[in-house]
Amino acid sequence: MPSGSTLHFAVIGDPIGHSRSPLMHNAAFRALGIDADYTAVHVTREGLPAFLETARTSLNGFNITVPHKHAVIPFLDGITPRAALAGSVNTVSVRDGKLFGDTTDATGLERAVQEVFRLPLKGANVCILGCGGVVRALVFHLTDAGCARIRILNRTAEKAAQLTAEIRKHAPALDCGFAALDDLPAVKVALDGSDLVVQCTSLGLRDGDGSPVDPALIPASACLFDTIYRETDILVRCRERGLRVSGGLPMLVHQGAESFRIWTGREAPVEVMRAAAG
Repeated sequence: MPSGSTLHFAVIGDPIGHSRSPLMHNAAFRALGIDADYTAVHVTREGLPAFLETARTSLNGFNITVPHKHAVIPFLDGITPRAALAGSVNTVSVRDGKLFGDTTDATGLERAVQEVFRLPLKGANVCILGCGGVVRALVFHLTDAGCARIRILNRTAEKAAQLTAEIRKHAPALDCGFAALDDLPAVKVALDGSDLVVQCTSLGLRDGDGSPVDPALIPASACLFDTIYRETDILVRCRERGLRVSGGLPMLVHQGAESFRIWTGREAPVEVMRAAAG
């Protein structure tokens, strides 16, 4: 463990300069009078093993973002059942030189959806756009939360089909399916009746990006949650249509708050973290 009384935390990724996590966590530590610091560390795929070895003695915990959420797992000493099911880790605790992984992404989404839309996941019809990164963690959480229907729309149908097959194995009674994003008739059917559409593709990270689906196809009664925390094309156009929409900042705040609780054993000051994240 790190020497001295100050606790040390970090977030790693490639790239990492855009991360708002240091702002959130350092504000939370100050608000609760915890002697701790939190920094962003740029870690490449090649540099991941060396970082993890150093972390065993230099950190008390760290968050993980793309592209390391899956790649980190073989190096850890243990992971929680929910992280194992998701095949993804975004929160690591360091205890006695050992690394233990967990995932808070799906918890962050559920709390954000309830906060912003007052929409319970139990009984909801959910359509997810994309099949990478955080999606695997989300779909199994949605399944266990009691969603009535899940549809996955992805550029590559094969990846969506594979994940759908795993969902059916995990929850045989669940109504789940998939479609390729370029299969317009199937996309229309998948979106029809959706209570919640979760945008998980990378479209929107760059200026000029379009939408993964035509926003006009999303039912007017649906809520759109975009996991990207900026004004994406699909978010703007759905808002113009009068849909209830949210960017990804509430999810970031709540997944960060859950990480904070895991590390410190204390409830995070969510409003402080939200204000710091901007």
